[in-house]
Amino acid sequence: MKFMKLGSKPDAFQADGKLIRYVTSELDSDVIVKVGEVQFYLHKFPLLSKSNRLQKLVPKANEEKVVEVCMDDFPGGANSFEVCAKFCYGMTVTLNAYNVVAARCAAEYLEMTEDVDRSNLIYKIEVFLNSSIFRSWKDTIIVLQTTKPLLSWSEDLKIVGRCIDSIASKTSVDPANISWSYTYNRKLAEPDKIIEEGINYRDKMENIPRDWWVEDICELDIDLYKRVMIAVKSKGRMDGAVIGEALKTYALRWLPDSVDALISDDHALRNKSLVETIICLLPSDKGVGCSCSFLLKLLKVSTLVGADESLREVLVNRIGLKLPEARVGDLLIPARSPQITIYDVELVQSIVNRFVIHEKSNWDLDVVRKNEKGTDNFILGHGSLVGVGRLIDGYLAEIAHDPNLNLGSFIDLSQLLPELARPIHDGLYKAIDIYLKEHPSLTKAERKRICGLMDVKKLTMEASMDAAQNEQLPLRVVVQVLFFEQVRSSAAARSLNNHPSDASHSTTNLDEECDKTAEENCKPLGKQLSQMKVSAELQKTGKLGKKNSKNSRSGVQLLPSRSRRIFDKLWSVGKGGHGENKSSETSGSSQSPTSIVPGDSKFVSSRHRRHSIS
Repeated sequence: MKFMKLGSKPDAFQADGKLIRYVTSELDSDVIVKVGEVQFYLHKFPLLSKSNRLQKLVPKANEEKVVEVCMDDFPGGANSFEVCAKFCYGMTVTLNAYNVVAARCAAEYLEMTEDVDRSNLIYKIEVFLNSSIFRSWKDTIIVLQTTKPLLSWSEDLKIVGRCIDSIASKTSVDPANISWSYTYNRKLAEPDKIIEEGINYRDKMENIPRDWWVEDICELDIDLYKRVMIAVKSKGRMDGAVIGEALKTYALRWLPDSVDALISDDHALRNKSLVETIICLLPSDKGVGCSCSFLLKLLKVSTLVGADESLREVLVNRIGLKLPEARVGDLLIPARSPQITIYDVELVQSIVNRFVIHEKSNWDLDVVRKNEKGTDNFILGHGSLVGVGRLIDGYLAEIAHDPNLNLGSFIDLSQLLPELARPIHDGLYKAIDIYLKEHPSLTKAERKRICGLMDVKKLTMEASMDAAQNEQLPLRVVVQVLFFEQVRSSAAARSLNNHPSDASHSTTNLDEECDKTAEENCKPLGKQLSQMKVSAELQKTGKLGKKNSKNSRSGVQLLPSRSRRIFDKLWSVGKGGHGENKSSETSGSSQSPTSIVPGDSKFVSSRHRRHSIS
């Protein structure tokens, strides 16, 4: 820390209790200066020789031998006046970053200028500030912190502005040229680690991280921090990612971890101001800077402390652009009254909606790329969409445990994403399964409605086997699962028979074969079963036996007893007098619904794609 010593005489100030201070001298005191409650018994000559203000005040006092002067509004109080008084007496005074601001304000109050005496206190302090303090990184920050109790005086004397400009300028310096000390307690990434042995000073300096400055300025109050960050950004040399790291570090430093501490009456207003300020300081480039996880934490805090609605809207828009980076836990934002759910589902719906709008703006370009480069490249280009699909399915599985979550909110959120987001429906099936188990009071129609979100053709083998024995699912859904699993097995066997020497080609065309087989078999259920070569086995045993053909062996042989009973009943109905009509009704449900995006004609409602059988 930089310091400056003034004067050469020994310190002769003494204290008589807490409220009386005097100078030990052979001469009696002839002036009493009252600063607040403290009285200073001093001498006129040394004081008047340095202070223009005291020259004005003393003659106006009484003509008695001892003159009293009151200065209740003295900046910095009794301690700063004592520094000025010692300077007047020529006694040793030490100035440093902690007391220089108060001394400078006190000297200004006493008008200790060059007009009164050469090399007066104001001049000496200004030299110290400009030559030492403002050239020191940490001293400048300390001085800026000490301006808070004397903010009005410090603003008038431009101490605050000069501190901020000095700090902002140093943050813009090339890290390789930094020679001053700084605080950096965060764990360095592996490429940034510095090997102490066998490395010269120049090489070490080149490994200084770009965000070396963010921890030191975290000690500033939010108002001063805001002004520093605005100055840093105005320089135009700071990368948005570093700005984001600085804001994240400050938020971690000052925002409490617990929800109770966050919304407590003692700190609610402070936390609200802090969050709103950080949101205002976010990098202008929405695509870089802050991670999605950090933005979601800000949104969570801003929701809890009741931050301004427009600022929360800013966060929602930014998060929508970076949603593929999010995790399920980040989206679990507690709901506030009057909401009765555990988590704020409406807020997540807004975020997903922003993401979908942003993605749709790029879909036209993607269609062009599809035509130019083929379907595979088109699908790969939607990796972020698929990632968000998995994210939302995971979120649905979490909120499905909430007994107060209504069916409409669950369905609305799941339908916000288009079909491309869910090439596989295992995650959606898991969420639906959890919701059905946690909400046993759902009506039959409601169960059909929520299961209509799922396309059984997009379930993997493991999910299909689980769904086939799931007692929570409606009968129609179980039939769909069994039928399409049989179709898939049949298509796989057909593909292998057509191309016995080319396994890779068979795998590639499996989905095409499955769709083709499904289209061919969308007829009355009795005919479907005969086409799949299982009618003979059903007529003999009433169930799927071990002697099934290769087309059905892999998909149906392992099905549970409930699934076999369903096939038994369907087959017996198919043989009856009205079997054809009833089986036609059943087969109408074989085409599974897909997700619906409002306003998109590609996504058709499930009610238009299948008929009820129960």
